Amino acid sequence: MYPSDLRPSPHSETLAARSAHGEPGPRGQDPRSTALSIVRSEPEAATAPPDPRDLRRVQRVRKAVLAVAILAFLLVAAVTRPLLNEGALTGLLPGIGVLALFTAIIGRAWCSLYIGGRKTREIVATGPYSISRNPLYVFSFLAAFGVGAQTGSLVLAAAAVGLAVVILGATIRREEAWLSSAFGEAYGAYSARTPRFWPRWSAWRDDTLLEIRPARFVTTLLDGAFMLMAVPVMAGLARARATGIVPTWLVLP
Repeated sequence: MYPSDLRPSPHSETLAARSAHGEPGPRGQDPRSTALSIVRSEPEAATAPPDPRDLRRVQRVRKAVLAVAILAFLLVAAVTRPLLNEGALTGLLPGIGVLALFTAIIGRAWCSLYIGGRKTREIVATGPYSISRNPLYVFSFLAAFGVGAQTGSLVLAAAAVGLAVVILGATIRREEAWLSSAFGEAYGAYSARTPRFWPRWSAWRDDTLLEIRPARFVTTLLDGAFMLMAVPVMAGLARARATGIVPTWLVLP
């Protein structure tokens, strides 16, 4: 799907043909003035589509900022002991977090089957993208909770989600501005009927066939699997605090 204003309409082509053969334009208008008006109006109507490289630059910035945020989060988590670090409830929050991580990994891979490299060429509005404009990011928020939950602290789990919402939210706004510029009214109509995040299940529609790009699917799957590293990393930090290798500066619920 491309912006409609990049394709000349049949009506304009007819006018150009009439002018070229010296036929009168609408309402007996001089063919030379008709041709002149067409020549003048075409550069104004046709605008160059946004450069897909702009969208890739947004993604590179998002990854860089996210990397810094993850490092900062790990430093805080290293010196923070959860308030409930003993008893039957000790592993409850981390266990819920692992479930959230697996759900996020599967969900992100599912979304990649539909979006895989198509974002800059067309509006993807089927499957998970028929009920939410950003299902891939919704699963990323769930993954952030799963990572934060491995600390055993509800406060840090909420902080991880908050960081993801702030960083990815800025990326989403820039992506939506690019898509609106690229696809115009078509994207506006899609945005009007599809929620930004929370799914509208009644709007579900699907494709009978999908063109799958295996490389992108595998990349998304591996990116998601990398998040499972939070489980051994947080467990190692907990042991380091328990043995005194890492000091405890904060105690949070």
